[in-house]
Amino acid sequence: MTTHWILGPGAIGRLLAHSLSPIAATTLLGRRALPVRQMLTTPEGEQRVLPLNSLTIAQLASNTPEPPAFVHITTKAMVAESALAGITGCISPSTPLVLWQNGFLAQPRITQAWPGPGPVLCATTTEGAYLTGDDGVVHAGRGHTFLGDLNNHHGALAEELAQVLTQAGLAATKVSDIRQRLWQKLAVNAAINPLVALNSVRNGELRGEAYAGRMVAVVKEVAAIMLAEGIAPPNDDNGEDEWLALVWQVVENTANNKASMLQDVEAKRPTERGAILGPLIESAQRHGLACEVLQALNNELAEVEASF
Repeated sequence: MTTHWILGPGAIGRLLAHSLSPIAATTLLGRRALPVRQMLTTPEGEQRVLPLNSLTIAQLASNTPEPPAFVHITTKAMVAESALAGITGCISPSTPLVLWQNGFLAQPRITQAWPGPGPVLCATTTEGAYLTGDDGVVHAGRGHTFLGDLNNHHGALAEELAQVLTQAGLAATKVSDIRQRLWQKLAVNAAINPLVALNSVRNGELRGEAYAGRMVAVVKEVAAIMLAEGIAPPNDDNGEDEWLALVWQVVENTANNKASMLQDVEAKRPTERGAILGPLIESAQRHGLACEVLQALNNELAEVEASF
């Protein structure tokens, strides 16, 4: 039985723990203690209560569990590096890391900084989940997870983990183009998350007249940036219309969802604007492209966060 440490007991972290615990030894790691008994509500509405093993980071140093086969980092993007630094003394450098962050900030930084020889895998997922307190998580919608590494050197390990996740009920596939897929998700997140967070609306409401025009303006800038970065939308066409069609399709598919950035604003937490908007703005500036709309969104979110 493989051992998985899950650093960051948020929604995805707890969903992973619930899914993996019947087939693997799992330990949730966080800053504070959680109730042992944790409830998962399935997409079908079934409620399952499981005892999940969890430790605080402070407890880890004196009560180190069995060395992990994988360390999954499921924290927010802006704290992923500091969270990893907090446990590096308890794991071997040969331990594989799995990064589950939104955006494209933590993935290249940790891939470059991790001394290894353990590989760094990246995951991008459309699984939907949200917390209902310290003892509950709702699996709001089934999705798919893609796994790979930025240098495409560890396909066999990504395939092994994909099989484990699929066995655990989280459909997963190893891919050789994880960088492309991370940028594609980044493009969609940039078009949706800031607008719903700033306007306190669910995804589907972006179809209304009040928001659609600004979203189209965001996609126009994003499409130019993606072209400069060599990132095509999933249908392999580089046109602005294809990016817009992709974003509208995601809006339609997730119409009732409350985006993570909106959840952060409602909870008065820092958002992942740096991981989602930051790489796009940096890329636009590097390529000499317009990014006034993206920069304005970033500035507005910064003002909101400053008011917390």
